[in-house]
Order: sequence, then C-alpha cells, then structure tokens
Amino acid sequence: MGILDGKVVAVTGAGRGIGREIAVLCAREGASVVINDPGVGGSGEGGESGPAEQTASDIIAAGGKAVANLASVADPAAAATIVEDAVKHFGRIDAVVNNAGILRDSIWHKMSHEDWRAVIDVHLNGAFNVSKAATPYFREQQSGSFVHFTSTSGLIGNIGQANYSAAKAGIIGLSQSIALDMARAGVRSNCIAPFAWSRMTASIPAETPEAKGRVARLQTMSADKIAPLVAFLASDLSKDVSNQIFAVRKNEIVLFSKPRPIRSMTKLEGWTPQSIADELVPSFRPSFARADEVSAHVFPYDPI
Repeated sequence: MGILDGKVVAVTGAGRGIGREIAVLCAREGASVVINDPGVGGSGEGGESGPAEQTASDIIAAGGKAVANLASVADPAAAATIVEDAVKHFGRIDAVVNNAGILRDSIWHKMSHEDWRAVIDVHLNGAFNVSKAATPYFREQQSGSFVHFTSTSGLIGNIGQANYSAAKAGIIGLSQSIALDMARAGVRSNCIAPFAWSRMTASIPAETPEAKGRVARLQTMSADKIAPLVAFLASDLSKDVSNQIFAVRKNEIVLFSKPRPIRSMTKLEGWTPQSIADELVPSFRPSFARADEVSAHVFPYDPI
C-alpha cells in the first residue's frame, strides 16, 4: 500500500529533472499521474513529445499508471487540458504539482520585456492557470492539494534573475491566498523551494571562486531528494499542513518563516526625513538584510 493509492496527481514539467522524479515517486506510491511537459528547451524554445511520453512509458513499464500531456501551462485553455486529462483517464484529480519552469537570465538593465513576460507566463501565470482549472473539482470533492514550486531566488534574491525572482515570489503570494480561500473546502496549498542540480540550475554562471563553490554544492544535490516531500504533501498524511513554505536541500528539509515585523520605532511628534536618517536607521541597521544577500549567504554550509 502506497501513501497515494487511489489518488490522481498532475505534475507539470514532469518530463525531466525534478518533475520526472516527482512523477515517478508518486506513481510508485500508488498514484495515477498526468505527466505534463511540452518538451521545450531551458529558455522555452522548441518543443517535443519525447520527455513526457518517455516518463509516462517508464512509469507504465514499472507497473504504474500514467498519461502524457504536452500542453503549455502559459496558455489557460491548454493548461486546463492537464486537469481534463486527469479526469478523463483516471476519473478525478487529487493533487496538482506546479513545477514547470523556464529561465531567461539577464542582468536587470539588459532584461527585455519579452524575457520578462515569458518567465512570468510560465512560472506565475502557469501556476495560476493549472490551479484554477483544478479548483472546481477540489471544491466539489471537498479535498485536494496544491504543491507550488518557488525558489530561494524569490525568497532571498539572486543576481540576473529579476523575472524569475519576481515570478517565484509571486507564487508564494498565490499559494498563500489559495490556502486561505480554499481552507473551508478542505484544500491545502504549500510551496517548496528546491535545491537540486538540474537543467535549470545548470545555467548558473560559475566564473568566480564563490560561484564555482556554489555550483559544486548544487551538483551534489540530486533531483530525487525533492520528491518525498511532494508525495507527502500530495497525500492525506499532510491533511493538517497548509500555507507553508518549505525548502529541500539534499537530506535537509527547511521551513521558511513568512515576513514578520522584526523591529519597530515610534516618534510621537511624527517623522521627518532627517529624523529617519538620524534616529531610525541607526536603530534598525543591526537588523537590516545584507544589500548583496543571495542564498549562498543564508546557506553557507555544505549540503547534508
């Protein structure tokens, strides 16, 4: 008996990397899986059926149940077919894993409008589109689980990823709102920020000693380490877990805090720009985040 026996799970971006590992483990745990992947390149170019069909075939060959779906999550009508395929082939939908993504990295002042829109469309709008399509089924059956993939680029920040960071931060807000709005229907919504070496992270530039060290650490973190937390969140074992932000870093699972006030200062006569500079900033400065902070500063230790 697997923890997902009788469940139907849709995984976007499931043809390769993290998404494939999630789909394979969910199937091994008893789920019927919709393998969504349009087979595009890392920046969203092209498209082929091979990755999705190969993952589905591998699951079926191992005795599981799976069907391939080639839709682009960026298109609302196409994204809806992911959920429709789940219901058509397996009779229901129990969990949606919003994992699909592309990268178009560029330093901020060189980022084009097209590269901004493309990344927002796949990550943020894609998560909205697939989640929106599943929501009527979740409400009707009074159960369901959304697992959205965010990133430390959105939680902490990263260089050359304004589009990706904004999309991933937006996904956190989307997940939080879904969790609050859907709680009365017994529906859960959570986020995961994965640390893993994949086609996406392989594009990280490694020109400085610090960057090379970061990439070397990432290369020790395999995509299969992400899948167990996803399977747990998709299962009934997580019925009391919602509105959370997790990270997985090899064998370490992290719970992130949400933004909360950390310092406060009151001036009864009101503030002026000069008094802010003279009084408030010196008081707040010990609690300021680093201006140049990236995830490597928050996680400086080797993965466990």
